[in-house]
Amino acid sequence: MVLRIDDTDTERADEVAEARILHDLHWLGIAWDEGPVRQSERRDAHRAAAEGLLAAGHAFEDASSVRLRADHRPTLLRGDGSATYHLASVVDDLDLGITHVIRGRDHLPNTAVHTALARALGADPPEYIHHGLLVGSDGKKLSKRSGAASLDELREQGIPAEAVRAYLTELDLPRHDVQLDLARLRRLSVDTVAALSDEVLAARVGVPLELAPALRGARTLAEGRRIAEQILVAPTAGPLEERGRLTIERLRELRSADASQLDETAARAMLREVKAVGGDLKTVRRVLTGAERGPELWTVLSALNQRETLERLKRALN
Repeated sequence: MVLRIDDTDTERADEVAEARILHDLHWLGIAWDEGPVRQSERRDAHRAAAEGLLAAGHAFEDASSVRLRADHRPTLLRGDGSATYHLASVVDDLDLGITHVIRGRDHLPNTAVHTALARALGADPPEYIHHGLLVGSDGKKLSKRSGAASLDELREQGIPAEAVRAYLTELDLPRHDVQLDLARLRRLSVDTVAALSDEVLAARVGVPLELAPALRGARTLAEGRRIAEQILVAPTAGPLEERGRLTIERLRELRSADASQLDETAARAMLREVKAVGGDLKTVRRVLTGAERGPELWTVLSALNQRETLERLKRALN
């Protein structure tokens, strides 16, 4: 696999965009054997090919460009001497020994031109394989309206790279355009997150390993980060009713007696003791996380050390 950056159009060439391409490929775990090769650095080879075509009578010059003697007479060299997509792509395919070009079906109209150009250069063209495009619900190219027009946006939504790869693998090389199925991507995200080990999950979310059990209900990595923040950021204490105050006082007694980092068994046992005396576990959750809902309560207790837990309980009681 050769990574080639098609940047012959200087007005559209963008170093930031190239860096994003490299980042996206790394994120997806896609490696390449050669490159990146930038077409802008191969101008001499492109011009030499155009001159050879002119000498052989396969191309002609008009007032401002060099054109191929083929259907529609596509431009090969612009007036400033830079190669167009057609010439640069075919010359680079031949020079780099490319055997297969897999591209979107929107390039189908280019196939006849590229085949003719390769043969005019005295070589057999690579095999061209065209697949359908991913499109939005309106059947057009992906846009903001589609919900995710780029890998950046999928990352921001917390979709793991493994889920994106699994989705693309399911699509294979579709003959026709395929509507982006965000619901399927999200289901694959749930499966991916569930399959990650505690160590990997905590690292992906960027939190201590102790929080991993609390993240198990997350459907995306972004949701995992929100859950982690809910636990790690001390909430603002609200007023306590009598039953809630008694519950928090009892939990404070129990947690004061155990300085260890609670594992699942110990955390569940502590909550059972609180519940056995009529404890209000909703108040416990609100005091510890500031939320009415969230991960299983034992995971919150096991994620917080003794000092942090006691500080939050004390703050609520005061």
